Amino acid sequence: LKGMPYDDSLELILNPGGHFVLGGPDADTGLTGRKLAVDAYGPFVPTGGGAFSGKDPTKLDRSGAYMARCVAKNIVASGIAQRCQVTLTYAIGMAKPLAVGVDTFGTGLLCEDDCLAVAVQSAFDLTPAGIITELDLQRPIYARTAVGGHFGREDFPWEKLDRTGLLMATIR
Repeated sequence: LKGMPYDDSLELILNPGGHFVLGGPDADTGLTGRKLAVDAYGPFVPTGGGAFSGKDPTKLDRSGAYMARCVAKNIVASGIAQRCQVTLTYAIGMAKPLAVGVDTFGTGLLCEDDCLAVAVQSAFDLTPAGIITELDLQRPIYARTAVGGHFGREDFPWEKLDRTGLLMATIR
């Protein structure tokens, strides 16, 4: 941390999931599929590596991406912004996201992006359990994502627009 700017509000989180004993292929194996950039939005949305397919809903690179899509769609559908990208940052072993980012690319109409990030956390349960429940991710729906992709089809629960009113109420 030498040379890093900090103050008393800095919280350093080291291995919040506890003792790390098992790693590599023994701990994180499964099916692989198209890379996240292919399954998501190509180069428009920053992603990590790996793939959505073959992961259960407790894996936040999959379920978190679905929830981020749901949040962004609700922000745009509510008229709060014309464009929106939502970023959720998690640490292993911690239920609440470490950071929630909203970027409206200057198209926000009612409040600034940081204000929207606070509203999002009031309108949506962003914990892994909350995401799984909210999007009903324990149902056998994943085979359909392998053909036609994960986004843009209204029959997936992360495409629903049912939080627009709550978002508007949270902002005002």
